Amino acid sequence: MNILHMKYAVEVAKAGSLSKASETLLIAQPNISRSIKELENDLGITIFERSAKGMLLTHDGEVFMNYAKSIISQIESVEKFYKENTPDKLRFSISVPRASYISEAFAEFSKKLTSPSLEIFYNETNSRRAIDNILNNDYGLGIIRYAASYDESFKTMLEEKGLNYELVTQFSYQLIMNKAHPLAEKESISISDLKDYIEIAHADPYVPSLSLSKVLKEEQASGGDRKVYVFERASQFELLSENKETYMWISPVPDKMLKRYNLIQRPCADNARLYKDMLIYRNGYTLSQLDKEFITILIKTRRQYI
Repeated sequence: MNILHMKYAVEVAKAGSLSKASETLLIAQPNISRSIKELENDLGITIFERSAKGMLLTHDGEVFMNYAKSIISQIESVEKFYKENTPDKLRFSISVPRASYISEAFAEFSKKLTSPSLEIFYNETNSRRAIDNILNNDYGLGIIRYAASYDESFKTMLEEKGLNYELVTQFSYQLIMNKAHPLAEKESISISDLKDYIEIAHADPYVPSLSLSKVLKEEQASGGDRKVYVFERASQFELLSENKETYMWISPVPDKMLKRYNLIQRPCADNARLYKDMLIYRNGYTLSQLDKEFITILIKTRRQYI
């Protein structure tokens, strides 16, 4: 049963004719007549007797009208309550790579969330899922990461999908490891130095049109053959903190996080590969005030570490 049709019927009963109800509702008379017919068919009753004097309620129509007025009154009460008593819910959603400077910016951003009604989604994932979240899961923002050598491929793909993109930062990966790691005392480490140690790596890198196996081979082809793949930043830091044989390629990490997990950060003399973090959102999407506040904090945080 269509609530809108019910409202039309109540107005017709009140006005006594289709023409007067049409003037009040600003809806064409045939549309109202058709709606009432559908309502009568749905209920299996005749609500109105059509006569030269207008629209008169039948006995079934009078019974129905008592129910209809009560239902509409309750609906209006619910609408009034939420419109008058519930503030607009603020919403912010973003998908990001697993990066310490981004998580620190988000933590700082969270301190500014003072609204009594809000909904925040922060999803750490790979670039493919970040794009999918915007296109199919109603996310507002995303940050994707890729090697600068894939720049043209990614930008072409983003444009085809109707996504805007803006550079957040460009960097080379650093090495991170436990302070007690055998290589910790070296100021600059070569890739050959890493062959006997365990690399921690993220298990889901993404490049358009390349298979996961090929991307893993290209992206993780450094050091030796001992690798542990993880999906969570918490897991990676726990491993690095507890296992002194592990290391990881990572975007620059804030000092306070290094201290928290008893880690050090070192450059690699052989590593010249550049990576890009790119902010993305739909064409035509208007940045909300929360979006703008997060981006401002993100850029400020990025400047401190990259």
